[in-house]
Amino acid sequence: MAGEVLLAIDQGTSSTKCLVVDGRGEIVARGQAPVSIATPEPGWVEQDAEEIWASVRRAVTQALESAPGRGVAAVGLSTQRESCLIWDRRTGSPLTPVLSWQDQRTQDLCARLLAAGCGPAIRRRSGLPLDPMFSAAKARWLLDLLPSGQARAQAGQICIGTIDAFLLSRFGGEAVIEAGNASRTQLFNVVEARWDEELLSIFDIPLAALPRIVSSLGPFPAVRGLAPLPDGAPVGAVMADSHSALFAHGAYAPGAVKATHGTGSSVMGLIDRAGVRDGDAGGPGVCLTLAWSIDAPTLAFEGNIRSAGSTLIWAAELLGVSAQQLADLAATVPDSRGVQIVPAFGGLGAPWWDPTAVATATGFSFGMTRAPFARAALDSIAHQIADVLDAVRASGAPVERLLVDGGPTRNDQLMQFEADMIAAPVERTSVAELSAMGVAHLAGVSAGLFTLESLGRIDRGAERFTPRLSAEDRSAHRRAWGAALARARGRAAP
Repeated sequence: MAGEVLLAIDQGTSSTKCLVVDGRGEIVARGQAPVSIATPEPGWVEQDAEEIWASVRRAVTQALESAPGRGVAAVGLSTQRESCLIWDRRTGSPLTPVLSWQDQRTQDLCARLLAAGCGPAIRRRSGLPLDPMFSAAKARWLLDLLPSGQARAQAGQICIGTIDAFLLSRFGGEAVIEAGNASRTQLFNVVEARWDEELLSIFDIPLAALPRIVSSLGPFPAVRGLAPLPDGAPVGAVMADSHSALFAHGAYAPGAVKATHGTGSSVMGLIDRAGVRDGDAGGPGVCLTLAWSIDAPTLAFEGNIRSAGSTLIWAAELLGVSAQQLADLAATVPDSRGVQIVPAFGGLGAPWWDPTAVATATGFSFGMTRAPFARAALDSIAHQIADVLDAVRASGAPVERLLVDGGPTRNDQLMQFEADMIAAPVERTSVAELSAMGVAHLAGVSAGLFTLESLGRIDRGAERFTPRLSAEDRSAHRRAWGAALARARGRAAP
């Protein structure tokens, strides 16, 4: 295997990234291609599947042309998760747009299912609260959009799936979906690790239209159509992007929790299967999901926060400054001076799952300057993460340290405030492309370049932020946030 490399493809919401990683775990080349996002109506967020496929090809070409003469031992694929589409099972051609995980067009369908009393069964079996973010309601909407969609689905002529399953379908062979991605569809029994008949019935999705579930190590179809990568190159591993980031952090046991700071934020940590009853673990409002399946399915809790980095972009545009200038403004004040921003632009995710919540900014007066407003935008990220971890701790699950990644984590002020609000150390990795790196690591295991033990010994160059605030001061900050949160939800302050 000497001289061979791993090719990691990370297909995300706004771009596809590609890494070439050597046998020491070092990045030797990179590629990246943007992907556009369409919003044809308020709350609708779509992407074009052919554009996504083209971005994968461009990113692969760019990366491999930067590392000529290196043989690829295995390919790893990391993808955005709940986004959903339908394609022709025979040709692999997309038949619908990709409904993004951010898309909210199925709110009415979810409301009808809740009114019909389906919420508890869905949560118990899938581990996920009934919400437009997940794939099942999107799949139902797309089937209704597609001419003769239900009949074609029942006949097995079309395939419904997530981005990983669609990209793998381009290689030919049987349609498959990786287990961790399947667990985000809300059609998957998270405890039994299989498609669930009751969930399929609730959403009226024919089993014949779904891909076969496989482990994170496959077997997957071999590569085809990704020149200059030779046809026949093995796909060694597939993971959902947030799950792959957790793997890249080396969080292989309960207690270590990761928070990816992107457009939104995913707060995730492994849990002991013995602590799981039905589809509930990690506290009320926190999802139960399948992190990965290697030797056996590995369960995790997750809190999905809808607005993190997007809050900073919004605040910067509102104030007429750049993202860096927003951070500089925030650094000029020791706290937000009582200003609170609750970024419920599309309702609130975990642990509240409140689609009726509205975005609010409170606690300011005529004397307020831009700096406290900028600081409040940053602080909102830390408070939302603390909300999730408070729910996790209330369930009895351990939270010993928080492992962070993503663009906003470059801000030291935010990292320190997060440590203060969660009352635990925050560790910031020096590796930027965690989603790609995690699946590269697992593909390396499949190719024999790494073992789980050797991956555990990798120096990830983490910087550590430890809590500084007293318990009393932390409580004061959290009470002020709780009052602002109650206003955003139209409720009395706690």
